[in-house]
Amino acid sequence: MNLTISGHHLEVTPALRGYVTSKLERISRHFDQVVDMKVLLTVDNLKEKDLRQRAECNIHVKGRDLFAESAHADLYAAVDELADKLDRQVLRYKGKAQDHHHDTVKRLM
Repeated sequence: MNLTISGHHLEVTPALRGYVTSKLERISRHFDQVVDMKVLLTVDNLKEKDLRQRAECNIHVKGRDLFAESAHADLYAAVDELADKLDRQVLRYKGKAQDHHHDTVKRLM
């Protein structure tokens, strides 16, 4: 799994990088076919203080791309919300991707 963390109007510190990595490890534990993850952390210049910090993530899994974003006043809280959203999406995709077809029952004559 390739993990890319970048910042926009923000320097990604080692502590922030470690926090994002630890939160997104949960996704790779639930679904092992994650190919690539790209995380973008931004600080917007909005008037409202509660939606200033944003976290976005693109995940490339086998057969599909998943995207989630969250905004919060605290960047760590935005990363928490992002991890929760992605976890729900990955679990839903995993459930749909499993083979639910059963073998046909052979008839006895």
